[in-house]
Amino acid sequence: MLYHLFHWLNEQGNKFPGSGLFEFVSFRVLLAMLLSLIITMVYGKKLIRILRKKLVGENVRDLGLAGEEEKKGTPTMGGIIIILAILIPTLLLANLDKVYVRLMVISTIWLGTIGFIDDYLKLRAKRIAQQKGEAYKKSNKHGLAGKFKILGQVGLGIIIGATLYFNSNVKIWREFIGKPAVSDTMVITKEVNGKTKYFVETKVPITTIPFVKTHEFNYSKLLPAAWRDYTWVLYILVVIFIITAVSNGANITDGLDGLASGTSAVIGVCLGIFAYSSGNFFFADYLNIMYIPDLDELSIFIAAMIGACIGFLWYNSYPAQVFMGDTGSLTLGGIIAALAIIVHKELLIPIFCGVFLVESISVMIQVGYFKYTKKRFGAGRRIFLMSPIHHHYQKMGMHEAKIVARFWIITVLCVLASIATLKLR
Repeated sequence: MLYHLFHWLNEQGNKFPGSGLFEFVSFRVLLAMLLSLIITMVYGKKLIRILRKKLVGENVRDLGLAGEEEKKGTPTMGGIIIILAILIPTLLLANLDKVYVRLMVISTIWLGTIGFIDDYLKLRAKRIAQQKGEAYKKSNKHGLAGKFKILGQVGLGIIIGATLYFNSNVKIWREFIGKPAVSDTMVITKEVNGKTKYFVETKVPITTIPFVKTHEFNYSKLLPAAWRDYTWVLYILVVIFIITAVSNGANITDGLDGLASGTSAVIGVCLGIFAYSSGNFFFADYLNIMYIPDLDELSIFIAAMIGACIGFLWYNSYPAQVFMGDTGSLTLGGIIAALAIIVHKELLIPIFCGVFLVESISVMIQVGYFKYTKKRFGAGRRIFLMSPIHHHYQKMGMHEAKIVARFWIITVLCVLASIATLKLR
């Protein structure tokens, strides 16, 4: 809104001192991060007081883990402040006319609503149990039913996939090899370092293959030639799978103080670099990556996300004063997935989201092996002391602050490996 206000005033010739800075994406990126940090750190404390007053406390199961007793009663649903710290700077500073910004605002509100409903239903069940004098068991299915969560994630996947495939404002510039004919009006001419280069706008559904010289892959190649008119169906299904998988992966990872928020902040830096590089013509040309017009505007949203996660760590780091709940974890996971798809780096998700992937796989392996051994031997056996894998290390006697710090370091390494793919291929 501020961006649009100053842009309109500048067009009318009513320039204010410093208003021209709002035309620069880099300035608004820094301002968005600073504003999101202020929102989380200043208003986060007020939210904690409100949540405590409303008795929005976490009911921790007795799993035999160190520090369980101290966590009981810690306010949850802190993801509300993360969502506000993302949306407010974005709405104030980003160009809301850009389709990518609108798409991410919708994604944040959509998944935030699903997570909020889930947390609210759990809280409601806890209050009812307390009024009846019954013991509330977190293991019971008090929250939003799993099928409704999946349905919500599928709905968002359809919105994102259909928008990216069909919206006329979603385009990619690809370099035209050779010199086009004079009559070819579809070709765009650009002067780069004294050389004339030719580009053509395309809506081909492509993605980046990491560490490969011919690093672009067209989804239509996965289908027989006769079916390629239905590539949009395949593309939307891929988007749905990614949104669901990463969102749930972040939700599983949110089990230790500061783990999900810190990991998401580091991943956000990676996605911010990808978005700014692909959205800036000269960076994209230098790195020989696809240029996506208007994508650099998405850097403002990403900067707000990074600032929100870092600011939330002020209260969520060990020992946590507030938990983000599904309100925050589902939203952050969905945001990361949507951003990766928009910047066409979805095949890099297993690398920069390595922690989310390992956490999810550890649960699948544990559950699968337990069911298999129970069916075969009559008694279920376990590979890990407990899943997700962060609890396995807790059971081994490792302090949770050390586990979180090491998972952050692993995420930094994964992110650096992902950024290296911009040139290493």
